[in-house]
Amino acid sequence: MKKPRKPHVPKLKRPAVPKVLRRKQAVEQRASEAFADVPRITNETVAEHREEVLGSARKYIYPLQHSRRRIVTISASLLITAVVIFLAYCGLALYKFQSTSGFLYGVTQVIPFPIAKAGPSWVSYESYLFELRHYTHYYQTQQQVDFKSTSGKQQLASFKKQALAQVVDDAYVKQLAKTNHVSVSDQQVNDEVSLVQRQNRLGSSQAEFRAVLSEFWGWDEGDFKRELKQQLLQQAVVSKLDTATHARADSALQQLKTGADFGTLAASVSDDAGTKGNGGQYPGLIDQSNRDVAPQVTAALAKLQPGQVSDIINTGYTLEIVKLLDVQGTKFHAAHIQFNFQPINTYTDPLQAKHKTHDYIKV
Repeated sequence: MKKPRKPHVPKLKRPAVPKVLRRKQAVEQRASEAFADVPRITNETVAEHREEVLGSARKYIYPLQHSRRRIVTISASLLITAVVIFLAYCGLALYKFQSTSGFLYGVTQVIPFPIAKAGPSWVSYESYLFELRHYTHYYQTQQQVDFKSTSGKQQLASFKKQALAQVVDDAYVKQLAKTNHVSVSDQQVNDEVSLVQRQNRLGSSQAEFRAVLSEFWGWDEGDFKRELKQQLLQQAVVSKLDTATHARADSALQQLKTGADFGTLAASVSDDAGTKGNGGQYPGLIDQSNRDVAPQVTAALAKLQPGQVSDIINTGYTLEIVKLLDVQGTKFHAAHIQFNFQPINTYTDPLQAKHKTHDYIKV
């Protein structure tokens, strides 16, 4: 028996893919292959990339940071070296060579170099130069002293001792003022300046006053007030401590008030040897610009009538009682009884003996 034949199935041909479609598939395949190697962007990949970038930059940043530190270190070292050299120069110029130049005077106004120690108080080099420079200015400009000559050098040495002694005494005066609760206000200083100006003792105008200060002492108004304030403080200390002189003046005034003769009393108690033999009368007439008579005295005389006697007048260095004898125009004929205060060293010397002075230069 014959096997039945399988039915003949004709082979089907694969349909042809259009060229356009084939090209599209090829493009998609290449794109897929190209993007297969591109990493996916996630938070993790962004952080990794950032770290890579920063890591690459650090090799440039760190050397720059080290350079800045080095620049700062070198600059600081140079500055410190310059300061040390400058201070060493100033120290040698001031303490070894004792320069009085305007430059070094300006330095001492900024840097408080000491020149001495008066007990517990430091004495500034600036205060010493302040005193010394106004002495030398006056003698150079008004007396034409040549401080490079032999005699000029001797005179300069004397001025240096005088200036140093003055500023040391001033330090002890300030200690006494503090202990005895004595002070001088700016208003007191201004009042004293006004009195001097009203009496035309340092010029009749503000401009002339300043010109006189500059010409004679190389000062401005502030310098003059500084010096005046120290003088007034010294006078106030002496006036506070010298109670015996106040007692003598009070006693004389009481005697005058009870009828004592002015001339007779002046001859017996006045400390002015030049006038006491003549009943206390000033030689000749005086006016308000007379520099031989204290401005406080002439100011008091201007308020009196002939025959009147003043109260006690404190001139700073003396206590005065004055009598106006007569007036001739703007001038006075007058008599006075003078009581001298003790010198300031009466009170500073015991303090200096108790608290020694240490000088840092030899003059």
